[in-house]
Amino acid sequence: MKTENNNKIKGVLFDLDGVLIDSEGIYTGFWEAVDRRFPTGVEGFAQVIKGSNLHNILHTYFATPELRKQVKALLDSFQRDMRFDYFPATTQVLTALNNRGIPCCIVTSSNPRKMDAVYSQHPEFASFFKGIVTGDMVSEPKPSPECFLLGARQLGVGIEHCCVVEDSINGLRAGMASGAHVVGIPSTCTREAITPHCHNIIDDLSQLTQLIFGNSI
Repeated sequence: MKTENNNKIKGVLFDLDGVLIDSEGIYTGFWEAVDRRFPTGVEGFAQVIKGSNLHNILHTYFATPELRKQVKALLDSFQRDMRFDYFPATTQVLTALNNRGIPCCIVTSSNPRKMDAVYSQHPEFASFFKGIVTGDMVSEPKPSPECFLLGARQLGVGIEHCCVVEDSINGLRAGMASGAHVVGIPSTCTREAITPHCHNIIDDLSQLTQLIFGNSI
């Protein structure tokens, strides 16, 4: 039975990788290997691009159409065999939010093909969300706030009443720029690195419902 939420948070906008799906470490390894094969000259390349969509990564760091085609083919092949495992508290937290009448939206830099792979492994996943924003739906990638503003519109909730849950610096910066309340998870970056870019930090997703329903935000 659903109950009404009387706190100021009326919707939650979730990043995917590193927040709901335990995949950031896997992607870091992939992009480090790509950088070794096709050197970008960017120090910490795999960390720098976190939060960016594929189109932006390809056109910013890989100069020719042929090179971009090769990198995209490598990623497509890599993701076909990839496991998209939930963090331990993912379904419990999403269920709790749904049961309290708080709509949720995925806001990810991933493309629809990647999302199809996630849904294939987790057929119930889409049912937790009222909206989804993928990287191809916005003109500017994170740290632009465009994706979170679009997610709030999909939920029908003012951005000032939304909680953004993110792990990457670009994602956190996008959330702050949007005007949402931003919660950081140090799954990708250190606690010290994300502290300047969010309002609250939780050690893992299991602490989110207490933060929201305990009136801590």
